[in-house]
Amino acid sequence: MAKKFYITTPIYYPSAKLHIGHTYCTTNADVIARYHRMKGDEVYFLTGSDEHGEKIQKNAELKGVTPQEFVDDIVEGIKNLWKNLKISNDDYIRTTQQRHIDVVQKVFTKLLEQGDIYLGEYEGWYCTPCESFWTDSQVGEKHLCLDCGREVHKAKEEAYFFRMSKYADRLLKFYEEHPDFITPESRKNEMINNFIKPGLEDLCISRTSFTWGIPVKENPKHVVYVWLDALLNYISALGYLSDDPSKFNTFWNDDSYILHLVGNDITRFHVIYWPIFLMALNLRLPDKVFVHGLLMMKDEKMSKSKGNVVSPDPLIERYGLDAVRYYLVRETTFGQDGSFTPEQFVERINVDLANDFGNLLNRTIAMIIKYFNGIIPHYVKPVTSFDQELEEVGKNTIALYKKDMEELKVTEAIMEVMNYVSRANKYIEESKPWELFKDETKKEALASCMNHLAGVLRQCGILLSPILLDASKKLFTQLGMDESLTSWDSLDNLTLVGGQEVQKGEPLFPRLKAEDEIAFIKSLMKA
Repeated sequence: MAKKFYITTPIYYPSAKLHIGHTYCTTNADVIARYHRMKGDEVYFLTGSDEHGEKIQKNAELKGVTPQEFVDDIVEGIKNLWKNLKISNDDYIRTTQQRHIDVVQKVFTKLLEQGDIYLGEYEGWYCTPCESFWTDSQVGEKHLCLDCGREVHKAKEEAYFFRMSKYADRLLKFYEEHPDFITPESRKNEMINNFIKPGLEDLCISRTSFTWGIPVKENPKHVVYVWLDALLNYISALGYLSDDPSKFNTFWNDDSYILHLVGNDITRFHVIYWPIFLMALNLRLPDKVFVHGLLMMKDEKMSKSKGNVVSPDPLIERYGLDAVRYYLVRETTFGQDGSFTPEQFVERINVDLANDFGNLLNRTIAMIIKYFNGIIPHYVKPVTSFDQELEEVGKNTIALYKKDMEELKVTEAIMEVMNYVSRANKYIEESKPWELFKDETKKEALASCMNHLAGVLRQCGILLSPILLDASKKLFTQLGMDESLTSWDSLDNLTLVGGQEVQKGEPLFPRLKAEDEIAFIKSLMKA
């Protein structure tokens, strides 16, 4: 029975245009969503933008536009970027949409009425870029933000607070009973030791010093502060507390699997505040919050404010969608910090995609045309020990790929497939089809060899189809495969092919001239 699978990215803050670091998370989410759809799950994939706050209000003032005009312009760019990357999200939630505003106001009223929210006064150290308040002990003598390291300033204002401390013990109990809730586990230990055990302070959830936010109905001079507003997107997008809660009833119930992907810089909000808000609303908690690392640039965090970023759009335009998607999910182990460098980007395309994968397809089609007039021979039985070994490698690859993808080890899953590709290239050297062709008594071995190579390519095309959106289709076309041979259900049978007519096509990934392309990418980084 198909599983209901709900996957979300963080909603991005449109204070400036997105860069390849944001693309990293969304592309991995897309690969995971496509994998689950491919195997028959009912998937709902959400992304969006977090559009309120003091920083956006100030940026809009500097540009001489309204905050709404400011975010509308940037959100249009974000949506175009996701379109260029063929991100398959089912919805795009904006916190300025009325459907979201309604939910936030209803939730605020509900929590206020049940005593989880109270009115008080906040005084503390405030970081405007992070929109976070800190205590004296947290900012230290230098008065630096705990998240971004920038200087903070003293702020004091009337504010509504959420009673976090009321739920701290219940949250710790949930962690104990659900050890897989936070991945990696090191993040859980960090949250417990740094934030919960020292004493979870009540959370400031409204502001009066700026106006760009959702007004508190009961006290309109207050706007709902970022984290109560932003985090509710995961359920407002599904229609929680709306006239049509059908999506919410489908994807936020005990039968569905709920996965949040977040960057490590917003871990605290997703594994402490968000679960507690859900507990207060008497709603189930997500199955997993997967905390991925950050894609760095020259060993430091990519930052729109620092200007050390590269846009994915010119990379897509020059190298193609699949090359960029492949690099993003393959180069850095999903869950760890990584770095973007022009040298790695070019090498990954040349080594993995051009030399190994693309070359295997080119060689195989050329040999089938030469040895069998372009018709893939049917399979009878494994003729050589090389055939048998390749079949075993295929079975192991598929099993490991499935296991890795279920465990969100996207990078490892891809590596298994590329190892299979490399093994098939080695199989050609072992089988020596050019020698088999010269010996009339080896026709059966030659046919088996060609069938196995076509079968490996077919399987790899299926396994890589959540990543290589265009190349997989081109591969299937060149191999003459119809839809019945490219389905998930057909995956396990290596030697299913036979009788298809192959056709020579353009190389899937032309080899790049490294020196020229590295120079081009470096020029983008300076732009």
